[in-house]
Amino acid sequence: MTDSNYSLDEIRLRLNELDDNLLQILSERRALSIEVAKSKIETSKPVRDSEREQQLLVKLIENGKSKYQLDAQYITKIFHTIIEDSVLLQQAYLQNLANPELSRKPLARVAYLGSKGSYSHLASREYFGRKNMELVELNCDNFKEVTKTVESGHADYAVLPIENTSSGSINEVYDLLQHTTLYIVGELTQPIEHCILANSDIRLEEIKTLYSHPQPHQQCSEFLSRLKGVTLESCASTADAMQKVEELNRPDVAAIGNASSGKLYGLQTIQSNIANQTENYTRFIIVARKPVEVSSQIPAKTTLIMSTSQEAGSLVEALQVLQRYGINMTKLENRPIMGNPWEEMFYVDLEAHLNSEPMQKALSELTSITRHLKVLGCYPVDNVQPTEVKMD
Repeated sequence: MTDSNYSLDEIRLRLNELDDNLLQILSERRALSIEVAKSKIETSKPVRDSEREQQLLVKLIENGKSKYQLDAQYITKIFHTIIEDSVLLQQAYLQNLANPELSRKPLARVAYLGSKGSYSHLASREYFGRKNMELVELNCDNFKEVTKTVESGHADYAVLPIENTSSGSINEVYDLLQHTTLYIVGELTQPIEHCILANSDIRLEEIKTLYSHPQPHQQCSEFLSRLKGVTLESCASTADAMQKVEELNRPDVAAIGNASSGKLYGLQTIQSNIANQTENYTRFIIVARKPVEVSSQIPAKTTLIMSTSQEAGSLVEALQVLQRYGINMTKLENRPIMGNPWEEMFYVDLEAHLNSEPMQKALSELTSITRHLKVLGCYPVDNVQPTEVKMD
C-alpha cells in the first residue's frame, strides 16, 4: 500500500493487518526456538552460539539495507530482543527438564519488600512472568521478614535487591545471606527509573517533604541537593512512600518511585529521570529453601561466601585459586562477621557452573585454605548480553 490517496482509516486497517502478521510470525519463531533447544539436548550443545548469532545479525543487516531500506540500528535493536527471548525460552525449557518438580508447579508464593508497586514487586512479576507462573504475592515490611517468610515455608521464593549501579551494594541483604539457610536460585537485572510523584500537578518548589526508601534517596542525591527546604523522610520501600503520599493527600508532599507504580496510587509524575546515573539498574536475586539443578548447557553463576585467615596475603591466595582454574569473578564484596570484631566475610560471584571440573577443583582447594566456605547457590545467568556485530 503506497498510494497516498488511501484514507487514514484504510492505512490504519492495513497497519493492524501487518501487526497481526508480525505476531503470528513471532509466535512461530518462538515455537521453533523450543525445537532448537530439543535438538541441543541430543548434541549437548550450549544454548548460546555467539558465532551463529553474529552471522545471523550480519546477514539480516545486509538484507535489510539492500532489500528493504532498513537501517542497521533498527534491525539490530529488534533482533537483539528476539535473540534474548529465544535464549531465555531455551534456558527455561532445559531448566524444566533438569528440575521436573518445579515445572509441575504453575503457582509460586513470592515474598518481597514493600507493597504493590515497589521495585521488588515489579521485579517479582517480571521474573516469574517469564516463567509463566501464577503468583501469590506476599509483601513484607523489611528484608529480614522477606527471608523468614521463605525459611518458614510460608513462601516458595523471595526476591531481594542485592546491588545497584548507582548506590552500590545493599549491605543489609548481604548480611542476611551470611546466616540464612536459603539458596540463590536465580537473578534478574532491572532498570530503575526514579521520578518525583505527587497527588496533583504541583511545582517542585511547593514540596516540603519527600518520602522514599533510603536507596533512592542515595541514588538521586545530586538532584535532591538542588531542592531547597525539603525534608527527606525514609520509608520501608518506595511503594510505602507512594502509599503515604496518597493517604496524606497534601500539596506539599511527594514521593520518589516508579511512574507506572505511581499510577497504582493515583499519583502524577512531577519530574522524571532524577537518578544520578541515567543508566540505573538494580540486580535482584531469587532465593528458595532448596537449590536448583542447572543444565550444563546453560551459562551459570555460582555464588559463595568465605572467610580467610587474618594472615597477610590470605585473600590473595584464595583469589589466585580462581585465576589458576580460569574462573572469572564478577563480584567481590566484604562484610564484617557479626560477633567477631575485625573479621570479614567475603561474598564472591563467579561465572562458572558448580558441577564443572574447574569449579569443583577450585572449591576443593579453597576449602583447604579458608576458615569457612559455603556455596550460596548455582543459578542460570538470566542477563543475556547482546551479540556483538562485526561488519566488514
